[in-house]
Amino acid sequence: MTRNANLLDDLRFSLTPVENHLIDGYADGRVNRRDFLRHGSLLGLSLPFLGQVALAAGFGAAPSVAQANVQPGATIRVAGPAPEGAIDPVLSGNYGAILMFQQVGEFLCVDGPDLLLKPSLATSWKPNQDGTVWTFTLRKGVKFHSGGEMKADDVVATMDRLADPKNSSNALSVFKGILQKGGIRKVDDYTVEFHLDGPNGNFPYLVSSDNYNTIILPASYSGDFETTWDGTGSFRIEKFARNVGASFVRNDDYWGPKALPAKTEFTFFQDIQPQILALQAGQVDIINTLPALAGVALLSDPSFDIISIKSTANQAVHMHCQTGPFQDARVRQAVALSLDREKLVKGLMKGRAVAGNDSPFASIYPSTDPSVPQRKQDIQKAKELLKAAGFEKGLQATLTAPQALEIPAFAQLIQSWVKEIGLDLKLNIMDRGAFFGDAVPGKSPWLDAEMGIADWGHRGVPNVFLTALLTSTGPWNAAKFQNKEYDTLAKSYIASFDLDTQRENAGKIQRLLLQETPMLFSYFFDHLTAVKKGVVGVQPTAMGQLFLHGAGIS
Repeated sequence: MTRNANLLDDLRFSLTPVENHLIDGYADGRVNRRDFLRHGSLLGLSLPFLGQVALAAGFGAAPSVAQANVQPGATIRVAGPAPEGAIDPVLSGNYGAILMFQQVGEFLCVDGPDLLLKPSLATSWKPNQDGTVWTFTLRKGVKFHSGGEMKADDVVATMDRLADPKNSSNALSVFKGILQKGGIRKVDDYTVEFHLDGPNGNFPYLVSSDNYNTIILPASYSGDFETTWDGTGSFRIEKFARNVGASFVRNDDYWGPKALPAKTEFTFFQDIQPQILALQAGQVDIINTLPALAGVALLSDPSFDIISIKSTANQAVHMHCQTGPFQDARVRQAVALSLDREKLVKGLMKGRAVAGNDSPFASIYPSTDPSVPQRKQDIQKAKELLKAAGFEKGLQATLTAPQALEIPAFAQLIQSWVKEIGLDLKLNIMDRGAFFGDAVPGKSPWLDAEMGIADWGHRGVPNVFLTALLTSTGPWNAAKFQNKEYDTLAKSYIASFDLDTQRENAGKIQRLLLQETPMLFSYFFDHLTAVKKGVVGVQPTAMGQLFLHGAGIS
């Protein structure tokens, strides 16, 4: 161990106190391998460097990722949802559009299935001492499909565009209170600084694939994406037909290894059942996003492989905390205690989910405090709470929800369970577009409902859930939750770097939310992708993106 100890001392020399604290935690067993790699990556430490540290600390180096052994030149066919409205990386937030612009565009870094950030258009990133400034080093020699080299001016323009309230960017929900227009600054052609509104220990995730709008576009972009499709990715647009499909061809000027497929073809569908039929009939090779309930017939079919990725995607239920019966926390707790989370996971989600504990802290987050007791069904306790709140004779309410995924079935289960405690719950199931409306109070059944369900996609860190959904000024705070203690705790969590401090703050948030229960996070479901046997190298993400760079037919 003497040689390893000397190597470890050498490696520590140029590191910050936060980075050395992470190494100490790994060496003494407080931080496991997954968390060590994830947080080291977050701080900008390269994977080879992390492997060296792991070896020096007395552990084996991280295993290498096996590459698919496939022949180049195939055409890969994908079934996916039709994009809603015009495809624009600044404005779009639906799965169909995200899937499309991600085929030609790239991010500064990519959030993998292990929640570990990997370099892409940025080769490294580093915070200052308190995490208020993050410096990203850009990859050289990257060309846009239009021919110009990607440089710092393009990154600054892209992020300014997303952070500018005048553009109504879909990324504002992520950047609000964190990054403003003008806070992104060019140091030189290949170095960019992000000057934040306050300390942020998880910031690189907010400009990674985890924030799907942040593909880097040319500085000259003017909202004409469906005309130019100008990105830096390994595929170029061939053709696009609205509500029909799109095809892409290999980009032979790509900065990295060339894509294995010669072509990819995407067919758009309005519903999941036609996608399943198309896969079974051999018309497509992949269903990018397969809901467990609707796709149960494929889950055990030997003709297909199911790629299952643990995620933090969820169907959160809000209860209006300022008016009506749900302004009493005891009523909200009673509703939470009526749910049978085990049946939700095993029955509704066919085992492709994990139970939630009524906070955004899913069990797969390294910072989640596992010592917080899991909330379980307790009908008697729920009845006692309603009695104490003055509703011994029962009460009525309406649950408004979109016609999407398994949400209607979930709503019916909630309706059945709360009936046992005396809550007569009426259901209002709406078209998804009508449900979200304009996504502003007064023009959105989602934000105006006394009780509602909204589908939330995966995030590699809980920051967006914590701020946008639950802080007093959060733009998606449908529960109208106003709690100064919570706001302070969320701010402290976001500012913290090291895992110990994050977990300490997370535990406080988890316990507070169990007490207040403004929202129900009942389960977090896996992202499922169905692939025809023999098609290999497919790399979906829990965000709904699909990387086909290394795909082929074996």
